[in-house]
Amino acid sequence: MGFLRFSQFRKNKKMVEKKEEPTIPPKTEPAIAVPVVPTPVLEEKKERVLPPIPTLEIPKMSFSGRVRIRYLLEHSSEFVDKVVFIAGWARTLRNSKKLTFAEMSDGSGPQGLQIVIDKDIPNYAEIEKLRAGSSLGFKGKIVKSPGAKQSVEMQIQNNPEHYAKIYGDCPADQYPLAKKEHSVEFLRDVAHLRPRTQLIGAVTRMRNALIMATHHFFQSKGFLYIHTPCITSSDCEGAGAMFQVTTTLAEAKNEVGKLPIDPTTKKLSYTGDFFKKPAFLTVSGQLEVETYACSLCDVYTFGPTFRAEKSHTPRHLAEFWMIEPEIAFGDITDVSDLAEDYLKYCISYVMKNHMDDLKFFDDKVEKGLIERLKNIVDNTFARLTYTEGVEILMKAVAEGKAKFDEKVYWGLDLFFEHEKYLTEVVCKKPLILRNYPKSFKAFYMKVNADDKTVAGVDVLVPKLGEVIGGSQREEKLDVLDKRIKEMNLDIDAYSWYRDLRKYGTVPHAGFGVGFERMIMLVTGVDNIREVIPFPRSLGHAEFQSESQTLYFTSRLSLIHI
Repeated sequence: MGFLRFSQFRKNKKMVEKKEEPTIPPKTEPAIAVPVVPTPVLEEKKERVLPPIPTLEIPKMSFSGRVRIRYLLEHSSEFVDKVVFIAGWARTLRNSKKLTFAEMSDGSGPQGLQIVIDKDIPNYAEIEKLRAGSSLGFKGKIVKSPGAKQSVEMQIQNNPEHYAKIYGDCPADQYPLAKKEHSVEFLRDVAHLRPRTQLIGAVTRMRNALIMATHHFFQSKGFLYIHTPCITSSDCEGAGAMFQVTTTLAEAKNEVGKLPIDPTTKKLSYTGDFFKKPAFLTVSGQLEVETYACSLCDVYTFGPTFRAEKSHTPRHLAEFWMIEPEIAFGDITDVSDLAEDYLKYCISYVMKNHMDDLKFFDDKVEKGLIERLKNIVDNTFARLTYTEGVEILMKAVAEGKAKFDEKVYWGLDLFFEHEKYLTEVVCKKPLILRNYPKSFKAFYMKVNADDKTVAGVDVLVPKLGEVIGGSQREEKLDVLDKRIKEMNLDIDAYSWYRDLRKYGTVPHAGFGVGFERMIMLVTGVDNIREVIPFPRSLGHAEFQSESQTLYFTSRLSLIHI
């Protein structure tokens, strides 16, 4: 159907009948009269087609004439009886009387290649002393394997064409990964070595695949990729949990007596600071990318964000990545459709190109993972208003069908247990929840006609809860100003943002997805510290410390190297 602008995309569609929101009680817990519950499946009938999903072609050769192991295994018939060169790190090394067996991995895929080394080769005495973790290169003949675990293996014999090259040995008594099993908590202490494990290797490939899928999706829809700044003077969410960027402390050499103090306010003076004002690491690129959406229409940003939230939970990081698209001339329905399509596209991409890694996660991390992902791809997402969702939860409690730690009432910012019930018990598939109370939502969300709710939208999925949060943005200057003041934000700090409403304002909408949350969704890994190369969290800016992992448990108690 082609890639249309959102206004064209919605032409001739059958509009979902809008109904008036029910009268909203105050945030205090009301005396509950159980309402009549609506059917919890407000499906979007419009048919949409995902962009074509490209097939990932793994290059055969790398540098120095090295054949990638994943390519060799996927095209094994091409290599049988041929002499090739591979290189990597030994996952295992074991000796028998006449042979040494090595399982080699180069990180290109989850499966290693078995090397069978004959004792008659010239440097066999050195080879048989090596242990797991050693780096080696082998040139030998590919033959069909008699074993059931692999289709082919490499034979290294006393042949002028064959050789075994030692790049670096690995002392077993010192190597942190010498054992076959390690806890994920231990691996965070050796974050520089943990990519050699099967788990982190697979997670890394999946992270790379989802990056590619993200760019493919938005680029195919005509979006422009915008780099937004990491340093900002505004707080996008108004939450205040931001890292400050300053040169003042360094210039004062960390001596309190040398800090510049404003004599009038008695507070720290920033007149001599690098930016001449307080500056922070961004919590979101949304506000900045809106400026480009209001000029170039469909844009997205994908970059690092930071939050100084003092949390040890398995769902929080101090440094993480966000994907934030923004569409001009679009509304809450458009952005809901875009979010659903994006999620399905990313999952479809990895299912097409990385099924071997998904099978590893399904086997080692979460049984039934692939079926759960198919449930997301194959089903149209359910759609409800926040009010309808709360009514369903209240009725479930009243009828004794559900019990929650947090009491449900209108005005509650729903907890994970509530999201889990709605997606896993009520809808049994992903759910798009919209029109939230404005009391706990950001200032930039469009205020609905009832003046109690905003056009906010969350995409909730079974097992993980919220993975995407978005909204239609407030395009009216007077309403935006009122919201900024209601939230006690400095209106002058948002002068540039307000200008977008003063000069040619347009309806626009967007969403944000935490990239690490997306990886957790696709891999089944239940701790966010395992899906980012170098996790930054409370008290740790280098590697994760095992001593700080006692506040939570992980399903991944042990990992096979």
